[in-house]
Amino acid sequence: MSEYSAQEREQLLHLARQSIAAHLRGEPLPKAEIPAHLNEPRGAFCTLHLHGKLRGCIGYVEPLFPLWQTVVQTAVAAASEDPRFEPLSVDELPHIQIELSVMSLLRPITPEEVEVGVHGLMISHGGRRGLLLPQVATEWGFDRETFLTETCHKAGLRGDCWKHGATIQAFTAEVFGEPAGAVSA
Repeated sequence: MSEYSAQEREQLLHLARQSIAAHLRGEPLPKAEIPAHLNEPRGAFCTLHLHGKLRGCIGYVEPLFPLWQTVVQTAVAAASEDPRFEPLSVDELPHIQIELSVMSLLRPITPEEVEVGVHGLMISHGGRRGLLLPQVATEWGFDRETFLTETCHKAGLRGDCWKHGATIQAFTAEVFGEPAGAVSA
């Protein structure tokens, strides 16, 4: 069951795309009338794909800002601040697909409780932390142990740290994106 209606999802995706476009063109961010539900503080990630490949992903796990504002900030950051990629160009904009992952609150979880495809994970240990979204495990065909191990690696930790005192937290995410071929800048 979805927390967000089709109209709310469409509005968030449109807001993300328009925010990226405004940023790339040096224009002010768009003004939009925001429904109350999208004003609730929520964590979210914005993932950009270009020709089916990851092109940027930035997000906030914690509910620091109203959801609409989180979407604006993470969309612009995914396009311009992901250290794994050069900033998105205006020429690439019409070809990207945007995916949003709206987060639940983090909660402690045991390794045995982790459900691949349902839970996202954040593993913390010794001042380091790594996070993988729920869809990552499914996309890569991870089993539970591989998901835990890869989340440790994302944190820059030994892959077995989840067995040796690391803090394991889980969340769920409502994930939605633009349909293929339906984008416009």
